[in-house]
Amino acid sequence: MGDGEQMMASRWQDEGEGLLRVVERIALILNEAGVPRMSARVFAYMLADGAGRYTSAALAEGLRVSPAAISGAVRHLTATRMVVKEREPGKRTELYRICDGNVWGMVVAAWVPVLKQWQSTLESATVALGAPGGEGHRLAEAATFIAFLRSELEGMLVRWSDHRLDSR
Repeated sequence: MGDGEQMMASRWQDEGEGLLRVVERIALILNEAGVPRMSARVFAYMLADGAGRYTSAALAEGLRVSPAAISGAVRHLTATRMVVKEREPGKRTELYRICDGNVWGMVVAAWVPVLKQWQSTLESATVALGAPGGEGHRLAEAATFIAFLRSELEGMLVRWSDHRLDSR
C-alpha cells in the first residue's frame, strides 16, 4: 500500500472512529431514556451517518457488530415506528431508513399510552390502599403527577405539530 493509500485508509478509519464515538454518545442517551441498547446504537448510527437507507449488512459493518444483533434492533425500531422497512421492486434485500417527517414527535408520542397505563395502575392502587389519607398517599401523588405529565405531553405534541406547520 502506497503512502497515499495508507493516508486515505487511516483517514477513513479516523472518520469511522469519530462517527462511532458520536454514535455511542447518542446511543447512551437513548438507552438511558429506555431504548434498548442495540436499537439505540442502530438509530444513532442512522442519524449520524446520514446515508439515508441501509441494509442490515451495512448497519452491521458500520457498527462492527453481527447481523443477528442488527436483526433484533431493527425489529424494535420498526415496531416503534422510528425506522421504516422498505424493499425495492424485484429485489429481496430489505432497506431501513429513519421515518420521514415527525420522527421525534412519534418517539415522544409513544410514551402517551405508557403514561396512560401508569396512571391507570397508580389510580387503581390508590383506591385499593385507601388514599389520599391512607397508606396509598404516595401512589395518589404519583398518579396525579403522571396525569399532569400526560396532559402536558399531549399538549406539547399538539404545539409541536403547529410549530412544524408554521415553520414551513
